[in-house]
Amino acid sequence: MESLETFTQLPLVVDPTTKAITSSDPTLTADLADLTKLHRLFLALDTPSQVPAPPVPVQPKRSVQITKLRESGNLAYKRASYPDAIKMYDLAIRMASDRPPWEASGLVREELAALYNNRAQAYMAQQMWAEAAVDADCSVEMKRVGNVKGWWRRGQCLREMGRWEEAGEWVRGGLEFERAGPDKAGVGELEALGREVEKVLAGKGAIEGGKVEEMR
Repeated sequence: MESLETFTQLPLVVDPTTKAITSSDPTLTADLADLTKLHRLFLALDTPSQVPAPPVPVQPKRSVQITKLRESGNLAYKRASYPDAIKMYDLAIRMASDRPPWEASGLVREELAALYNNRAQAYMAQQMWAEAAVDADCSVEMKRVGNVKGWWRRGQCLREMGRWEEAGEWVRGGLEFERAGPDKAGVGELEALGREVEKVLAGKGAIEGGKVEEMR
């Protein structure tokens, strides 16, 4: 039996001036935005025939700007100007995230792991525990091994929010990754946090156990 092919005509419109593609179908909006962004990246390439370079060479100008923004954020943090530090880290994160897809993904993950970590610390300095916890989680997602600060910061934020069970589970996961890694620096601080959390959890378990015994 021959296979049947179905042709679906999509409601697409090409702007004659900008060459941007739009559609009246809202389900296509995100995909068309990605396509337009990729098209503009190709047009901006400074290579013969606008062909992407191999993934090894990195655009040095973007790397320099990301470094400058991170250093500006660090300087603002040292001056206790935490909102300014967050603003600088935020700009650096956006710039790192907007790297062309053909550049080395490992570089992007390293940059974002450090930047999310720094912004998490700036949020923690303002006791914005929820925001800091999210950033620390993003940092660990980018780099799980060799990122004790990311593991510790999210664990500390969960502790400050009273989410002890989540903190205990998180710290145990962090210790499992970091103890298996090549660099053990900073693991002691994470272990100390783990002991503190486990002590509180043990105390809560004893109290809850006593209440159950009284009810009986």
